[in-house]
This record gives sequence, C-alpha cells and structure tokens, in this order.
Amino acid sequence: MNLLRKILFPFAILYGFITSIRNFLFDKGILKSTFFDIPVIAVGNLSVGGTGKTPQIEYLIRLLSDRYKVATLSRGYKRKSEGFVLASSSSNAEILGDEPFQFYQKFPNIQVAVDADRTNGIIQLLSQNQKPQVVLLDDAYQHRKVKAGFYILLSSYGDLYADDFMLPTGNLRESRSGANRANIVIITKCPKDLSDKEQTAIRLKLKLTCSQQIYFTFIDYDDCIYGENEKVAVNEIKEESKLLIAGIAKPTPFFDYLKNEKDECLTFPDHHNFSDADLELIQSKAQNKRIITTEKDYVRLKDSKLALQLYYLPIKSTFINHQQNFDATILEYVKLNLES
Repeated sequence: MNLLRKILFPFAILYGFITSIRNFLFDKGILKSTFFDIPVIAVGNLSVGGTGKTPQIEYLIRLLSDRYKVATLSRGYKRKSEGFVLASSSSNAEILGDEPFQFYQKFPNIQVAVDADRTNGIIQLLSQNQKPQVVLLDDAYQHRKVKAGFYILLSSYGDLYADDFMLPTGNLRESRSGANRANIVIITKCPKDLSDKEQTAIRLKLKLTCSQQIYFTFIDYDDCIYGENEKVAVNEIKEESKLLIAGIAKPTPFFDYLKNEKDECLTFPDHHNFSDADLELIQSKAQNKRIITTEKDYVRLKDSKLALQLYYLPIKSTFINHQQNFDATILEYVKLNLES
C-alpha cells in the first residue's frame, strides 16, 4: 500500500460506511429493486477491474446460447452513445464499448445491449419482438436497482477480496460482506496446477456460507493468433520480433505468454480509446513487425491503419475442477426459473 493510499484511509472508512448504508437500505427494501420473471444472472466483483469478467460472460454464453435465447446487458464503459442501444450491423466499439462489441462479433446468435440503467435495459430487451429467455448482466454486482435471480462473484487469485480494503486505500467498491449476496464465487486467474490443499485454504479464508459454492478457474490462452485474413500458431511466432500492445487492467500475463527478449511491449489504460497519436506511436514502434494485442483492444483497432499487421490472442476461462457441477447449477437455475 503506497503512502498516498495510507493517507486516504479516513476516506476509505467513510466510503465503506456510505456503501454499507446503501446496501442496508436495499436489503431492507427501503430502496427499490426490480425483479424480473425471467432468469437474470449478474456477474461482477467487489474490486475495481481485472478479475476476468469478459471470459466468464463468454463461458456462460457458450453454455446457454445453444439451449436458450440469451441477451447480454452491459453498461458500455467509455462508449460514445447514450441510453439503451441494441447491437446491430451498424454498431462498433465506440457505440457499444469494447467488451459488448466483442460479444456481438463473437456470438451472432445472441442479443447484445448496453444501458447504464440496467432496469431500463432489461425492460427494453423484453419489449423486443424476439425477447430473450435469459439475461446476463455484465459487471452489475453493485447495481442493486435490479434484483438478479443469480449472482456470480469473481475474485482474482492474486488479489482476493478478503485481503483487500475499501477505496481509495484499497480497491474494493464495497465491503467484503457484499460477498454474502453471491450464489457462486469464482476465483479467477489461478495457476493451472492449484492444489486441493490451497483451494481448501482459500475456501476457509473467504468464510463462505454453507449455501455458497466456490470454483477455481485459470485463463487459457489460444494456440493461435488471429488477423484480418489469417491465423498463425503461437509457437511459430514466439521467437520472431514483434510488438505487443495491451489496454487492459492487468496485462502482464498476456505479455508473458507471447514475449521474447526481442519484443517490445506497449501498455495503455484499461478500455483505452486509441487516438491518432497512439496509432502513430504504435506504427513507428512496429515498423514492419506483427502487432499482437488482446481481443478487447483488437475490436477498437481492427479498422485502423494498423489492420494489415494487427493480430489478437483469444482467451477463455477454464475450470480447474468441478466444471460439470458449475454447469449443472447454472442450467438448473435457468430451467427452474423459466418453468415457474
């Protein structure tokens, strides 16, 4: 914890008090939450950024979209549009935000919408001719104006919420007790070989209730990078000189997976809108080399002048164990709440 964060400790206490009062008012029904009569699954975290929400939403899309009509609803962080927007062929990352646009491009059989007002967003989705049967709320754990039927809380292995503190001293958006709302807690970005002993230690540390389930996942990188017109095996480009760029919260694992001693890495802020000056910088650094970026950054850059030398590396969330139990829990929730 740096000195400035220590100095701001009184503000963290105040912020924690305010968020606790807000949660108390929602818990007691004094502040209104809207419940919808379709399955609504909220995915989010207690901390600020970097827990792997996007690959977890994509996992749920793959699990559910062959069986049900699925919609995702996000805030659309840093988009240049306002209000409710339903993705269409005219949409781009500026209109939707990078992550929703990524969902739209990867999963053409689902509906993708953005709205800062999640209540209005769901109402608008349900007013469509082809209304969804399941809504996935992206980064909506603290959006208490909607009462989701099922909550999935994510926490990074190297940055557990139990070890964190409230903003601005720490990175928590609300107190650790907020974890009590979760039906499932997923510890993301784990080592692939995380032992049963360490999994048990984390379970005990988080002090979950007997009704809460916990799972452990790791980020699984694709074996290929993908460009506008081709894909190339990662093992073919590992040793060549290339430029790696990332505008995500925690880019180190991405860089480590691809880089060698000849590579240069450029880091930008999370959800970065690349300016003309940024493009000039990237182009001057790359020269004629491949430019490899994250999938989230690719959707912002693919129509730029970098397109011909630009590639992205897909990722997905993979369960260390008990994946079938997780799938069964989600499918049972959806089935029961569609039948009720």
